[in-house]
Amino acid sequence: MPELHLYDVLLRPVITEESQRLMELNQYVFEVARDANKPQIKTAVETIFDVTVVKVNTMVMPAKRGMRGRNEYWRKTEWKKAIVTLAEGDTIEMFNV
Repeated sequence: MPELHLYDVLLRPVITEESQRLMELNQYVFEVARDANKPQIKTAVETIFDVTVVKVNTMVMPAKRGMRGRNEYWRKTEWKKAIVTLAEGDTIEMFNV
């Protein structure tokens, strides 16, 4: 498995109602590369945002199926989500808009 570049690990922040509630608990949600592991995610967040990461949880979000009449199709592919818990007092300003 090739080593991912630091900026290839984090794809985008996930901004939803659930992720807004998690920010109150000092947890931030990112879409990450499918082949990224927890140490790579931790290093990327700590380096890019200059914060201290306490814990990283990852999960693969399943593909979603759509229907048009009797025809079904895949409207979204699988993607990997990471919930990053920061140390007390650290925040990521990008999320606090």
